[in-house]
Amino acid sequence: MSTMAPIASKLGRIEVEQMVREALRRRSVATPRAVVPTAPNPLVVNVSARHVHLSQEHLEVLFGPGTQLEVDRELYQAGYFAAHQTVSVVGPRRRMLPSVRVLGPCRGATQVELSFTDGVFLGLDLPVRISGDHHDTPGCLLVGPRGVVELDSGLIRAMRHVHMGPEDLAHYGVEAGESMELRIESQGCTTVLEDMVVRADENIRLEVHIDTDEGNAANLASADRVELRKSTSCACH
Repeated sequence: MSTMAPIASKLGRIEVEQMVREALRRRSVATPRAVVPTAPNPLVVNVSARHVHLSQEHLEVLFGPGTQLEVDRELYQAGYFAAHQTVSVVGPRRRMLPSVRVLGPCRGATQVELSFTDGVFLGLDLPVRISGDHHDTPGCLLVGPRGVVELDSGLIRAMRHVHMGPEDLAHYGVEAGESMELRIESQGCTTVLEDMVVRADENIRLEVHIDTDEGNAANLASADRVELRKSTSCACH
């Protein structure tokens, strides 16, 4: 006799959604989706699931004085990691996203990055922003095991973007802040994501970040080929 039905009946919508997101994350994180032979580095496309960046002050409020982030797993970019700690995100409708992963290291300001679907569920109109741009953004409650933080701002939908080093900038003929396109071919269905902002740094790996809604819509997990190319139109940001 199957035991799945009784177990599934006890799971709510959020728990099921979280399980699906985790399964997608495991399939997509740090997995090369395309390699351009003449390019200096392989093109990696990763789905960035909902997550939280905490300041040290807010980390200690939520988890207790003196708390430091504990590494759960390393991310594709060197020096960045998914922490063992998670928090709950509570919106104005008193709906909650439980167990939202904290990413490290700590930042100067706390930021919550969610998808469009997350915003609808919480009752929030989330603006699309580059990380760190918090002007005119909504806030929320963050709930941890030792305390609560009330944010006045800092909730965003992260603008799709590509991280590039100097070699990648030269190869693709772009500069920081310019716009690119990502073409995804998946099982006979082709999707082109525009307005992908270039973010540059000296010590960075070539990596595209899109959110879960975008990854699901393009069926990235089953993609046969992806292509990153310079945009012919201007990005709005």
